Amino acid sequence: MSTASLRKDHDLIEKVIKAMESTIQLLKDGKQIPESILLPVIDFSKNFTDVCHHSKEEKSLFPALEQAGMPTNMGPIAMMLIDHQRSRELGKEMESSAKTYLSSGDSTKLVTDLQQYVEHITEHLWKENNRLFMMAEARLQYVSKKINQELNDIEESKLRETGKTREHYEQLAETLTRDVSKQGN
Repeated sequence: MSTASLRKDHDLIEKVIKAMESTIQLLKDGKQIPESILLPVIDFSKNFTDVCHHSKEEKSLFPALEQAGMPTNMGPIAMMLIDHQRSRELGKEMESSAKTYLSSGDSTKLVTDLQQYVEHITEHLWKENNRLFMMAEARLQYVSKKINQELNDIEESKLRETGKTREHYEQLAETLTRDVSKQGN
């Protein structure tokens, strides 16, 4: 299945999104969120979601779909590329407001930025899982082995560039989930 690796990424991203939702609620409740939670969220959003996951789609899945006759200048691929760019913009805003929060304690902008990121990524993952990936499975059956290898190679390369591994990000997601739940107690 040519989207298995991407769906696995989505599961991991959704785990971090849940921790972010809990963080938003804690901030709204007036709890202090430490750097040890906020910085891993930023790292994950920038380096795993954007650099690794989006690169896999942009460098392998989308070109394969284009070769299979799906245009990139309109339709689903164009929408996903716009979403990826929006994710980057929201990630930068979130990083900036996290730094401001850590230095000032004012969480107003951080809450807004986290909410926008969570809503955007949640909607984006839904579109990919329920629309794009279904189209990809139908169109790319004949090259799924090649695409699976490309996706794995891109992931390995992009994570190597960040100096991290998939296992690092899987552990980060587990740690965030645990640490955020402790903040609520």
